[in-house]
Amino acid sequence: MTPIEEFYNGQTLLITGATGFIGKVLLEKILRSCPGIDGVYLLVRPKWGRPTQERVEQLVNCKLFDKLRQSQPNFADKIHAINSDLQHSKLGLSDEDIATLREKVTVVFHVAATIKFDEKLGLSLKLNVVATQEMLKLCKEMNSLKVFVHVSTAYAYCDREHIEEVVYPPPVDPYKLLGAIEWMSEDMISTITPQMIGNRPNTYTFTKALAEHVLVQEGKDLPLCIVRPSIVGAAWKDPIQGWIDNFNGPSGLFIATGKGLLRSMKGDTEAIVDISPVDYVVNMMIAAAWHTAVKKYVSVASSYALSTLSN
Repeated sequence: MTPIEEFYNGQTLLITGATGFIGKVLLEKILRSCPGIDGVYLLVRPKWGRPTQERVEQLVNCKLFDKLRQSQPNFADKIHAINSDLQHSKLGLSDEDIATLREKVTVVFHVAATIKFDEKLGLSLKLNVVATQEMLKLCKEMNSLKVFVHVSTAYAYCDREHIEEVVYPPPVDPYKLLGAIEWMSEDMISTITPQMIGNRPNTYTFTKALAEHVLVQEGKDLPLCIVRPSIVGAAWKDPIQGWIDNFNGPSGLFIATGKGLLRSMKGDTEAIVDISPVDYVVNMMIAAAWHTAVKKYVSVASSYALSTLSN
């Protein structure tokens, strides 16, 4: 048994964003690699008329989980779906669910976020910053929390030439900005957005940087780590070579080229396209949680960057 597997024995996990690309692979890999896990709570919102439990059942029945299903036929018994909405106060959780999470959860993976580059600033702040604040509040009330893992992005500080595994000062004070947008109309927010994000290309990287600052400010007493993957692409080999569930980012280009639909495109021959396989990213997240918990960092968030240049 590896030290990482030994650490996860008997732990109870909380995962947000489990129905997303990274979240799915994380759920499958950590249950398959660490069979001693007691249980996993998933915060999932109803969507397109489908209730939370139905969405989770559809999730675990997909092909991605076939390998896990062979080794642990009853793995789904460990998964508990909780109705939640990150746009609401207290994450939309009931008092009963909050009490359950406080009592049982020991490891938290906060993966949920809006990753739309063209997302309106107000909604991006709500999902990427305010929801992170709500997660911190919940974690502070947990009786036996060992580690809180926050998934950010390697491009949170893309306006800097050199980026290290530290949290840099925010481009603006997130608390003042959050206070201001409460009384602003959508038109007003849209008008100030270009000035707010500055040299950053979109609201996604901007709000991810703000979220990191909030984590450092409000999570000082928590065993906290930040994982910053670059562009996340198809699995290298685990659990299925080449597995992906979307056409986002470069995936659409690869598929269109492979099908012969895309014959040429304009590009910069000097640009570096940094794509990390999703199984690499998930392995880093699982290991980062273990490393942070074992080392017991509490004074400052540990940051782990993942890019093809550093692998």
